[in-house]
Amino acid sequence: MELTVNIEKQLRNFTLQADFVLRDEVFALLGASGCGKSMTLKCIAGLEKPDKGRIVLNGRVLYDSEAGINLKPQQRKVGYLFQNYALFPNMTVAENIAFVAGGSRAEKQRRTAENLARFKLEGLAGAYPHELSGGQQQRAALARILAADNELLLLDEPFSALDSYLKWQLEMELTAVLQDYHGAALLVSHDRGEVYRLANRIAVINQGKMEAVHTKQGLFQSPDTLAATLLTGCKNVSAARRMAENRIFAEDWQLELQVAGKVPENVRYAAIRAHFMEVKPKMQENTFAMDVVNVVEDVFSYLVMLRRQGTEARPLRWELSKDEWRRLKEPAVLYLYFPPEKIMLMER
Repeated sequence: MELTVNIEKQLRNFTLQADFVLRDEVFALLGASGCGKSMTLKCIAGLEKPDKGRIVLNGRVLYDSEAGINLKPQQRKVGYLFQNYALFPNMTVAENIAFVAGGSRAEKQRRTAENLARFKLEGLAGAYPHELSGGQQQRAALARILAADNELLLLDEPFSALDSYLKWQLEMELTAVLQDYHGAALLVSHDRGEVYRLANRIAVINQGKMEAVHTKQGLFQSPDTLAATLLTGCKNVSAARRMAENRIFAEDWQLELQVAGKVPENVRYAAIRAHFMEVKPKMQENTFAMDVVNVVEDVFSYLVMLRRQGTEARPLRWELSKDEWRRLKEPAVLYLYFPPEKIMLMER
């Protein structure tokens, strides 16, 4: 399976530019609301028309601006899971599934029964969409998509309207479905945890511009840009400048730090994740006396805000377990170590 996308579309405040290749995998687009990620899916599905470019699925040209090709949505063999699920309101669950299933009457019945069972919907086969919960509607929508023998599955913020417990249950179900699915899937989401758990590779979209594609591990370990760093959940970011080959000055934190590897000449930002910093018993390289500015109790951890002693620098956020914080006996000052290999640098 291979999907090739290289398109542009002018939106209200920016130009969407999507350029990527998806193969037998779950590929995710991670971005904030309004960044163009859902529009990318709609262009692939044929619900929106790009201004220019080309979309090819398994050798079939779905869209080509120069050749004047723009297949209708029903010709594309693409299944789209909408945020609101888009079930036909005047059809039962079974009828929704049967409507898209191909083949003879017997084959339609077989595919309908198979997908009702796959998503544990047998008891709801005669129910109408308005009689279903949000989770049941999503399962029905997925059953309908998979009954149609689509070559590509598009998932548009599939869990955005669900409470946390139901979201987790459906995410586990979707994971199992994707493992059995013989096509590929393209997921868009603003939820970093969701894309990390479900996807193999991830690309960040920022104001319509698609950034470099990474493995999920690579993106979270070494995001290339400020946008990617923030979208992957990093809370500690500072303007930075180069001091030496392996040293920077983090201006917002008022810290001179040793880093792993060579510092780029044009470095602009430094970042460190809130759980990577460590307490030390005394001063050493990359260790600083920090005042405890505030302590916030979270559900399973403490969020401790720390500022370099003797400065008015921006506080850093440090996250640790409740047991760890209590073992420290809630100090007013502590020595905080910044592991060089955990400091992320960005040029833009």
